[in-house]
Amino acid sequence: MIELQNGGVYLVNGENVIADGPDAAAQLQQAVGRSVSAEEAKKETMAYGILKAHNTSDNMDALQIKFDKLTSHDITYVGIIQTARASGLEKFPIPYVLTNCHNSLCAVGGTINEDDHMYGLSCAKRYGGIYVPPHQAVIHQFAREMLAGVGSMILGSDSHTRYGALGTMAMGEGGPELVKQLLSKTYDIKMPGVVAVYMTGSPVPGVGPQDVALAIIGAVFEKGYVKNKVMEFVGPGISNLSTDFRIGVDVMTTETTCLSSIWRTDDAVKGWYDEHGRSGDYRPLNPGAVAYYDGCIHVELDKIRPMIAMPFHPSNVYTIEELNANLDEILNDVEKRAQVSFNGQVSYDLHSKVKNGRLLVDQGVIAGCAGGGFENICDAADILRGQYIGSDDFTLSVYPASSPIYKELAANGVLADLMETGAVVKTAFCGPCFGAGDTPANGHLSIRHSTRNFPNREGSKVQEGQVAGVALMDARSIAATAANQGYLTPATDFAGEYRRPVYHFDKNIYEHRVFDSHGKADESVEVRFGPNIKDWPTMSALPENLILKVVSEIHDPVTTTDELIPSGETSSYRSNPLRLAEFALSRKDPLYVGRAKEVQKAQHALEEGKCAGEALPALKPVMKAIKAQFPETGHDNIGVGSTIFAVKPGDGSAREQAASCQKVLGGWANIANDYATKRYRSNLINWGMLPFLVDEGELPFKNGDFLFVPQVRSAVETKKNSITAYTVDPEAGTLKEFQLRLGDLTDDEREIILDGCLINYYREHKS
Repeated sequence: MIELQNGGVYLVNGENVIADGPDAAAQLQQAVGRSVSAEEAKKETMAYGILKAHNTSDNMDALQIKFDKLTSHDITYVGIIQTARASGLEKFPIPYVLTNCHNSLCAVGGTINEDDHMYGLSCAKRYGGIYVPPHQAVIHQFAREMLAGVGSMILGSDSHTRYGALGTMAMGEGGPELVKQLLSKTYDIKMPGVVAVYMTGSPVPGVGPQDVALAIIGAVFEKGYVKNKVMEFVGPGISNLSTDFRIGVDVMTTETTCLSSIWRTDDAVKGWYDEHGRSGDYRPLNPGAVAYYDGCIHVELDKIRPMIAMPFHPSNVYTIEELNANLDEILNDVEKRAQVSFNGQVSYDLHSKVKNGRLLVDQGVIAGCAGGGFENICDAADILRGQYIGSDDFTLSVYPASSPIYKELAANGVLADLMETGAVVKTAFCGPCFGAGDTPANGHLSIRHSTRNFPNREGSKVQEGQVAGVALMDARSIAATAANQGYLTPATDFAGEYRRPVYHFDKNIYEHRVFDSHGKADESVEVRFGPNIKDWPTMSALPENLILKVVSEIHDPVTTTDELIPSGETSSYRSNPLRLAEFALSRKDPLYVGRAKEVQKAQHALEEGKCAGEALPALKPVMKAIKAQFPETGHDNIGVGSTIFAVKPGDGSAREQAASCQKVLGGWANIANDYATKRYRSNLINWGMLPFLVDEGELPFKNGDFLFVPQVRSAVETKKNSITAYTVDPEAGTLKEFQLRLGDLTDDEREIILDGCLINYYREHKS
């Protein structure tokens, strides 16, 4: 089904895979009549060509990328534009789309959500952007329909910014990276590795894109096989997939922790662009005659069967058949994982869901950028036609990903078919994906064709005793389960016909409702501020010496950004940095905020020229111990702040708030064994936080300890990687040495950390 190649491979004429090794040269000679070096062939990948076309530096090993277009939604765009405004923004230099698909319901916090939407509309007018009103489209569907172009690059402030199936290299990053583009700066990264995803065969009826995606995620995630690399989809099997199917696989590549994705294009993709009235944005895209990849994922499409990702991660995958055959064993494993994820605070009982030897789920959802596509919904309707979902616990909600899709479903009768089954069809909305829509009842299990199933992602609150779970599945198997009134059923059991109606895109829906400035800024428009929209607080530059107090210690194998800053209704406060920060780690470590704010008192005292020890009495013996060994240390050359330790933080969402909330609360650093994603580490850096690393093994400190990092500013300035730090024992008056590492930092990243955050950096470097 899925096989990972050990070592690199050559792809010849897009068809034949040759493993790198002693025989590779001879095989290449026979295949193409010449020898080809790996370095030469690396330049023949599609990814290399697109990155080269967008690189503004003269060094392909150290890229400085300028994107063609930007896109954000209403959880992120206010903070991004506020940061850019504080840094000197005058006009959006490239097309910037502001969608409103996350806080569309305006259901929490009074007027603040719609206030933010009005802020977005006024900014689109003033700075020359595009504004998509609520319920019109989810961010990624609008980008596919209106922004993507073969060979182009798009940067979005959402982790699932993936349009590779349409020949567009797209990346999801934290807001500060979009700020850089708005200020005509660059996205600086090392040349990423590129991994081939070589597809053969054709999916069997009932297998959909989510099944293929989950199978790939399950094979690569824990191994880190594609971490921070580009996944390049090639092979003859691609021609057996519709464009909608490819899109459904592509959007889920985010859950592998790859950097981006790109697919070869063909007549199916050309037809997609033609239907959307954008034929000029299409061109054939293929790797060169001999392309070299750093690895290869072999995908036999015909062998994939309906999959399910059990709580609480998209990589916790099984075939539905395997789950049904081994219910007790697998449910035991999930319940054990729940105890780890929830720190034993609550019990999550899945065995109670077994009825008559079968798993009975409580809710089905087909939604968002992954599930809300036209073909997914039409196939689901075919399975459900003539059936009904029942009048008991089980419910089914369907969210088409855009108004054009919704209109076509109404025109071709699919909408009526779904409603007749008892399903509820709603407008374009990302809520079920991030905990702000279709929250299940306590103890329930939801099956969803959406992107993530992290703890609390469905909206439950463990700290209040509420717990539910999400399993990820394809729309087809969700429909088959709904037809069986909640009993878990693979779509391969459906023996009926898929009608596959033709899609017709109506561009008038957007032309009549979406505001498009066509790149023309209007300085006469005043930005509209709601009372919840606040500026970022003042942030200090990095001092010469740092005293850090560890205020949270997390030992889960991976910590998601949702655990660092919960999604759901908390996101309504994203435009108010201080208000939002109150929710930081609230579902993982409820004591974190209070501890961090207590430590922050010392830093505020220093900034006011007062004694830090008076503001934080516990600091007095710490300073005494430090001065005994470092007598030059004093209030004029130290900073005091908090830090957290997590084994591998940052999996999941690109939301910068996972880092900025820590900074607002006085955080100066994270300490980790590794960072789950580049985007989270970038968010830390852009908010002036030190992305420290410690070796795996026994920690040299514990929660509540004070740490001293002398000459940390000099270490950053002189590009040191290893930094000597100390745990402070205030009772004994002693310091114990250990090592911290910073990892690779660009020169600009070092300057951002030294200045204290990206806003300060641009203030300091205004030309």
